[in-house]
Amino acid sequence: MRDVLEELVRHHAGGRAVALATVVATFSSAPRAAGAAMLVAEDGSVAGSVSGGCVEGAVYESGREVLETGRPVLQRYGVSDDDAFAVGLTCGGIIDIFVERVDPVGYPELPAVVESVRAGEPVAVATVVAHPALTGRRIVVRAGDHVGGTGNARIDAAVVDDARGLLASGRNATLHYGVDGERRGEGLSVFVSSFEPPPRLLVFGAIDFAAAMARMGAYLGYRVTVCDARPVFATASRFPGAHEVVVDWPHRYLAAESAAGRVDGRTVVTVLTHDPKFDVPVLEVALRGGLGYVGAMGSRRTHEDRMARLRAAGVSEVELSALASPIGLDLGARTPEETAVSIAAEIIALRWGRGGERLTEGSGRIHG
Repeated sequence: MRDVLEELVRHHAGGRAVALATVVATFSSAPRAAGAAMLVAEDGSVAGSVSGGCVEGAVYESGREVLETGRPVLQRYGVSDDDAFAVGLTCGGIIDIFVERVDPVGYPELPAVVESVRAGEPVAVATVVAHPALTGRRIVVRAGDHVGGTGNARIDAAVVDDARGLLASGRNATLHYGVDGERRGEGLSVFVSSFEPPPRLLVFGAIDFAAAMARMGAYLGYRVTVCDARPVFATASRFPGAHEVVVDWPHRYLAAESAAGRVDGRTVVTVLTHDPKFDVPVLEVALRGGLGYVGAMGSRRTHEDRMARLRAAGVSEVELSALASPIGLDLGARTPEETAVSIAAEIIALRWGRGGERLTEGSGRIHG
């Protein structure tokens, strides 16, 4: 959804209606995750994608129809066959797509939602995608308040409560209730799209590999910080791909960020310093911080020396087991850019619980 937000608000500010198609549920090897969105404008232009090309043509036509009628629709696209190849998913998955008309009258809260996203303030949008009478109604949910509603207080209370739970974990999901908001009923489906600040990538060590890693992290959607204690190397001009460059001792900076609550289970730390006086102290902090990924660059010899130093510093074996070192997947990487790809590949594989093997040598579903 983030990739179409700016285009969506541009049309909204100009008083123009658009059709917004959102993936609200996926099954099996679906090509895009829940929350992926595509916008169809009145002038026929398109932004975003819901399937990587498989069903965009059919969704485009549905969007044009919704623009004319104003009636939202929930459609399912599944495995294609000979008679419906043009609108089937050749990957073998199934996706549910909700298409709605968005205009300033029906969605007055949109500018405030976009402002929250721009400011890094967590916000969720809960939209009724299936109900006998309430389809298209929405609630904008924040940690401390909410606006909008379905007109049914019981439904609103249940949706707001559950949406805050999804927002806290940064997840998109379709919730199911009875038609009057009963927790274990059927007849009401609500899609919650969560917008929280992007995850952070902290790169310690202002070296050429760090510049490549900063560019890769930004490309993957992380907010990138490069940190080094040496001001002559830690300059913004050397790291244009980073969102910020910090001059500080790595362990002191990470400890302060942790104490301030600015790192969490999605945070990625890459230690590229090759210097024990920098990397051992920061790894002590990182391995005890409940972070999403902690990796350290170096040869196997450097790795063994680093592990000995960390054990001597009191880091437990359980804590050490979370360390990715030597960092990255075995791709044969040589250059800083290739190494950044190797590290990114490991981060992605661990996030989804995969081993990083070649797809051609495997079997079964590509997406578990």
